[in-house]
Amino acid sequence: MKITKFFTLLVVTSLLFTSCKEEKKETETPITESATPAETFIVKPEATSVTWTAYKTTDKVGVGGEFTTLNFENKKGATPEEALNGLKFSIPVSSLFTKDDTRDAKLKTSFFGAMLDTELISGTINYTNNNYVASITMNGTTNNLPLEVSITEERRVTMKGKMNLKDWNALDALASLNKVCFDLHKGADGVSKTWEDVDIVVSTYLRDK
Repeated sequence: MKITKFFTLLVVTSLLFTSCKEEKKETETPITESATPAETFIVKPEATSVTWTAYKTTDKVGVGGEFTTLNFENKKGATPEEALNGLKFSIPVSSLFTKDDTRDAKLKTSFFGAMLDTELISGTINYTNNNYVASITMNGTTNNLPLEVSITEERRVTMKGKMNLKDWNALDALASLNKVCFDLHKGADGVSKTWEDVDIVVSTYLRDK
């Protein structure tokens, strides 16, 4: 009789223990990992520079300069491509700077001054099919400038393009510039030449706020 009571007590205890354990399992709250904050990439004009290199003489000697002002609204995206895609900008010709006041004056009056729009260069950067293209309006003409783009882990962006001035109907303006710089653009062979192609480099930094 005592043995029977002992087994009965053992079974009841086991059932109670199992029931409590299952009930506790059901009320446990699952632990979820906290979500990683999404990155933000913001391009700002104060972090952006535009430099260029034009060429003179038959030896193709480079002459460098920059535009000290680049206007556009801050643009952000979840990726660098999204931040840069669709960015609209304008560049005042008056901000041209080559560290030579005489050269600056000639470029502003005899080159840009000979164009249809003497005040602004404007455009839009587009990213499609894994390629960057700048749609640029200058001299009343809009044309595309393919860009070679590199983005570092530190969010430094470099965009390079080679502009051929004939694509913007700017050869008359180029001839006007070569006329006032005729002797200065002579090489050792005595030939005065101003080249049609200009190398453009845009540098910026994608901030996170």
